[in-house]
Amino acid sequence: MNSRMATLAGLMVAIFLTWGSASIAAEEIRLGAFFDLSGPASNIGTPTKLVAEMAVAEINKAGGVAGRPLKLVIGDTEGNPAKAATLAKKFIYQDKVAAIIGPTRTGTGMTVKPIVEKAGIPTFMTVGGDPIIMGGKYGSFEYVFKSPQRSETAVKRLFTYLRDKKLERVALLYAADSFGKDGAEWMEKLAPEFGITFAARESFGPQDTDMTPQLTRLRNDAPQAVICWTIGPAGAIVAKNRHQLGIELPLFQCHGLPDPKYIELAGAASEGDRMPSTKLLVAAQLPDSDPQKKTILNFIHLYDEVYDFDRQFPINTHSGYAWDAVTIVAEAIRKAGTEPKALRQAIENTKDFVGVSGIYNLTPEDHNGLDIDSMVMVEVRDGGFVLAR
Repeated sequence: MNSRMATLAGLMVAIFLTWGSASIAAEEIRLGAFFDLSGPASNIGTPTKLVAEMAVAEINKAGGVAGRPLKLVIGDTEGNPAKAATLAKKFIYQDKVAAIIGPTRTGTGMTVKPIVEKAGIPTFMTVGGDPIIMGGKYGSFEYVFKSPQRSETAVKRLFTYLRDKKLERVALLYAADSFGKDGAEWMEKLAPEFGITFAARESFGPQDTDMTPQLTRLRNDAPQAVICWTIGPAGAIVAKNRHQLGIELPLFQCHGLPDPKYIELAGAASEGDRMPSTKLLVAAQLPDSDPQKKTILNFIHLYDEVYDFDRQFPINTHSGYAWDAVTIVAEAIRKAGTEPKALRQAIENTKDFVGVSGIYNLTPEDHNGLDIDSMVMVEVRDGGFVLAR
């Protein structure tokens, strides 16, 4: 009797342990994810959210991370830094997330930065500006990473192209927001290295609807080309204003504008405009030897044909940022688990990770890890994007 009871007890313990292990293995891993789902940058934030959900769905289809499913806790920043700060605190202290993905814009990212740094929560941002991963006056970035190319990298790609085309005297027009100022600072800093001088500089408010006065003043200073540094509809307004004024100088936009929406808004005025971009918009034109091509084409297949996002949100240069952020974080969790310090270290140790936006090699000094080879110059031709000549 005692023997049988002991055996039964042993079986119950084994069943309990097995059930407990399975329960622990199946426990979901929460990731906070917040983007501009409403407000002026919702055309970027909404598809970014969809891509984050797509990445999580694909990871979970493949068995999750170490047998545990990922779960996104979604938030809408509304383009409001105060709302972004509130959401970040909710993710950290209420939802108990392992990491955070987002937000959409540099200004909200800078508001969130000290919050996640103080809490010690790994955060992979999808913003364009560099200050989120710059120290000194911009604050610590130990726990903050970003998936889009640094503004510095985009400026180097653009300036390399200008130098090759012998366009050395240019005019600069930029948005007076965090992103625009960041780009302008990098251009000022890097111009001497590439033999480029500025004939004139002008700025505009990111919500302005007419840049004719600035363009008129720029034209009067006789530059060889005009560089515009902004994201969203403002870039298309600049293209249309330039066309209306009959300015035949070539227009170069920043790495935030390679997007079918830009062509839609600017219309015929966008023809011939050039800009640095991820390889996503010209994937079919890449040589088969490009190590990113297979990854990019698979992403396009999922985006267009499996999840059918392209019907509402045509692929643009922003489309891969959330995919790269989520998949890098997932791989780091697979290696190191969810303990914040260990996870942060694993993300920072990411090497040769082939993403949609580039091949990532992160270091303690560089929490982006993409170089100039991750970008190409594209041109608007016949209503679409092609590799620039």
